[in-house]
Amino acid sequence: MASGPKVSVDMLSRYKAAMVLSGVGDAMGYKSGDWEFTFVGADIHKEVKELGGVSKLYVKLPAFPVSDDTVLHLATARALLSGKPIGDKLYLEFAAEYRKGVRDMKGRAPGNTTTYAISRFNLAKPDGYIGPFNKRGGGCGAAMRAMCIGLRYPRPDQLQDLIMVSVESGRMTHNCPTGYLGSFATALFTSYAIQGVQVISWGRRLVAELPKVLDYVRSVGRDVKENKEAWPYFTDKWTSYLQERGIDGDDATKARFPEKYDVVERDAFYKSLSFRGWGGSSGHDAPMIAYDALLGCEWSWEKLCLAGMLHGGDNDSTGVMAGCWWGAICGMDQVPKCNFKNLEYRSQLEELGEKLYHVAEEERKATESQASESEVTKDSS
Repeated sequence: MASGPKVSVDMLSRYKAAMVLSGVGDAMGYKSGDWEFTFVGADIHKEVKELGGVSKLYVKLPAFPVSDDTVLHLATARALLSGKPIGDKLYLEFAAEYRKGVRDMKGRAPGNTTTYAISRFNLAKPDGYIGPFNKRGGGCGAAMRAMCIGLRYPRPDQLQDLIMVSVESGRMTHNCPTGYLGSFATALFTSYAIQGVQVISWGRRLVAELPKVLDYVRSVGRDVKENKEAWPYFTDKWTSYLQERGIDGDDATKARFPEKYDVVERDAFYKSLSFRGWGGSSGHDAPMIAYDALLGCEWSWEKLCLAGMLHGGDNDSTGVMAGCWWGAICGMDQVPKCNFKNLEYRSQLEELGEKLYHVAEEERKATESQASESEVTKDSS
């Protein structure tokens, strides 16, 4: 998987697919909690086979509702489309949307860290979204809802905006580097998918950008000492993973997988990446597992699902990411209609994807126009 597929899908369709397939990955992995809380991937695969395989999975209510991941991903997208400038006003908008999202959590297995942090928001104060540093805030709850930030700020020249928004939207609930760097990673990888950056380089580029994120955290000046002390875990885990796959160098053209790497072997590897033995439940390993599945799927939607959404562990959270990145690269062409046709909240996901595309496109055109005018002025002077 050194290079990407030959994509003929238009960008608007890719934006919509990124949002819809994020919901598909979430709902498929969650399955009303039946599969999210099954710790043995082989048991899930056996049940999938009995249902006719991935191509026969009818992802719809009541068996396949979306989890809290999609509810909060929708909330993130709505905040991004509010028109608020980056800063306290936008971050309060995130807080307000997350507060609304909590009302839709019945039967969706929300995380305790997220719900507790949201309950502490004070929307009447300019900084009412800020919570205390939490050395236990390293879960995946920030990462699972941040992919659309990469749709809003997809261009390389918007990296600093992506850093600020992903960090602040992440640490309002997961104020620990392991947690909010997961938010940065999922947003960054989504922007790479839109840009057409080769997947093989995503992880290496992520690690290379982390010093810029730390510079930003230092510049804000909040909890700097605590953040610096907790910082190395995320970097070290990702560096170790890249070395394991043989993709830590600029010249890497192919990820190195074991000769036998089926569901049992994957479960063991995912567990080895985890913080407490539940693969995908933390900010560092949820995007890592989704990335691993994308690297190894050979551009097969079914293989992506089996590895990224149907493993033992927090598979709705890895699924929401893997699905989004697939959609942002490939669109919907390979995806069986039964996987998405009646997905809960499909229309909302499509609508928000379309709106994010138009906002990003308008901003791109405005930036190019300004650059062109600047060149004309420079040439005439």
